[in-house]
Amino acid sequence: MIFALAGFVLFIIVLLAFDLGLFNRTAHTVSFKEALGWSGFWIAVSLLFTLVIYDGYQHHRFGLGTHIDAIDGRVNDGASASLKYLTGYVLEKALSVDNLFVIAVIFQFLKVPADQQHRVLSWGIVGAMVLRGLLIAVGAGLVARYQWVLLIFGAFLLYTGFKMLLTRNEEPDPAKSLWMRVARRVLPLTPNYHGKHFLAVENGRRVLTPLALAMVLVEGADVVFATDSIPAIFAITTDPLLVFTSNIFAVLGLRMLYFALAGLMERFHYLKVSLALILMLVGGKILAAERIRDFLGEHATLYLLGAVALFLGAGIIASLAWSSRRPPAAASSSGTALPSDAARP
Repeated sequence: MIFALAGFVLFIIVLLAFDLGLFNRTAHTVSFKEALGWSGFWIAVSLLFTLVIYDGYQHHRFGLGTHIDAIDGRVNDGASASLKYLTGYVLEKALSVDNLFVIAVIFQFLKVPADQQHRVLSWGIVGAMVLRGLLIAVGAGLVARYQWVLLIFGAFLLYTGFKMLLTRNEEPDPAKSLWMRVARRVLPLTPNYHGKHFLAVENGRRVLTPLALAMVLVEGADVVFATDSIPAIFAITTDPLLVFTSNIFAVLGLRMLYFALAGLMERFHYLKVSLALILMLVGGKILAAERIRDFLGEHATLYLLGAVALFLGAGIIASLAWSSRRPPAAASSSGTALPSDAARP
């Protein structure tokens, strides 16, 4: 298992090196066409990785598929491992979408230049991978030692889903976030941008630019969202490799998905409802795992994948229908632009 995880991390490092060091080395504004192309690339790589999962677990390479999965009490073969990986990937991708709205607000709040947004998200993704890896390692260790931790995860997801469903759909205010308050108190900040640099020297003092602050806030937002998404993946599998790979691939395509959907985000009015229902579904699945397994049999994971896709698709369709029926005035005034006096930390 350790060698498989190390090989996957090396594979991701190589992909990121090509992405950041070769194709996106210079600062530029990411066009819709470019974002769509890269989003398709990351999705294609994520789906093709299913073949690697199948081969590894089917032939027990690096010791894969030799331990009982606490979720269903079975040893994963190629087919079951592939299905769990795909379900986890779709679930994590769906739950990550809500993060895009927060990223948009952060960029608008700090007025991050369009040609530097890709740089912030790229380095933010690297940090998110490390942080999520640590959270997954801790979560997997707890579940392996104390299976009752899954019940806490399930109850937490149910609570989060209900809270999200009942809370008004208000735009987050970065100025009031914990990460912003801590950053302002402990970090040497400057309101001035210095091109692509995260650090600068002003009056003989090294300071962090708003670009660095944007990355801190994006990282903080990802940590908050990870507290929902990582427990959710344990409703599908407790296998560390499946949890880690599905999670990381979902995060990898997030930055290009942001640029592809940036102009459409205000239309997803009902998406939060879909995500709340997904969290509640997953939480209920954890709490009633044995009964669901007895009722649905070995295809329980497949049904969960279908339900997640159904809720997500219904939310997108309902949002687009709602957006098309709004008066033009309402559509033009529903953006997330913030007043100019809030543009600096």
